[in-house]
Amino acid sequence: MISQGSPAGVAPLVDELAVVGVGLIGGSFAAALRQAGQVGRVLGVGRNPDSLRRAVERGLVDEIVEPEEAARRAGLVLFATPVGGLAQVLARMRPHLRPGCVLTDAGSTKAEVVAAARAALGESVAAFVPGHPIAGAERTGPDAADPHLYQRRTVVLTPLPENPPEALARVRACWQACGAAVIDMDAETHDRVLASVSHMPHFLAAVYMAQVAAAPDAAQRLALAGTGFRDFTRIAAGSPEMWRDIFLSNRAAMQAELAAVRAVLDQAERALQDGDGAALQALLEHAAQARRGWRKETQ
Repeated sequence: MISQGSPAGVAPLVDELAVVGVGLIGGSFAAALRQAGQVGRVLGVGRNPDSLRRAVERGLVDEIVEPEEAARRAGLVLFATPVGGLAQVLARMRPHLRPGCVLTDAGSTKAEVVAAARAALGESVAAFVPGHPIAGAERTGPDAADPHLYQRRTVVLTPLPENPPEALARVRACWQACGAAVIDMDAETHDRVLASVSHMPHFLAAVYMAQVAAAPDAAQRLALAGTGFRDFTRIAAGSPEMWRDIFLSNRAAMQAELAAVRAVLDQAERALQDGDGAALQALLEHAAQARRGWRKETQ
């Protein structure tokens, strides 16, 4: 169970929070705000009755409601669902939005999310503050929710020109209460950068895992696989539905990154084919130094 309660005499940041999608991301957001004493009541919205019931059992949410009821009651709504289903839920909620309600999301792509929000919400899009927490795990569902998931992590907001300052401030304060550092970025830059450092690793891990699993001797290979295989393929166990939507939503940036990866792969393959140890070592050393430098900066 997740501990509840806010400091005596101090009003929480959100009186009623609605979480659409109560798995790892949405459940962790609710759990972190509850642990920080910054939420009064949490409403759970979703398509999977079993997941919703489990979220109640774990204390992640207090009540299960339909999207329309969540819109009428919540002061803040977090959408933590696959990108492809966002527009439909937003359209259902739009006629029922409580005055002053702020909407935000945790989607891994932003340009398509913004377009979907504009189409679904119309003038009410001013209430929608797009966001993306750079955090996750290969585990899914309410049982994966962790109140510490966002501590010392980065959350990117891609504000809209229509967003009132108070809406942006509320979303920022909630993520900071979860322990995250919050930065602002335009949606196009976000999608280009995240295609490289977030989406492509998942794509490559999944493609490689599929190749190994399809081999005639897959069982033997997997029986001998060690820590390198484990570390490289860990994220391939993530939600297929979520990552399908991310890849398709950000396909232009993904295709550009794939072309860049393919060029380096071709370079490495030529060195291997030619027996060019110097070229191969130069590439490996460049990669090793870059990785070691990144680890020092992020520790």
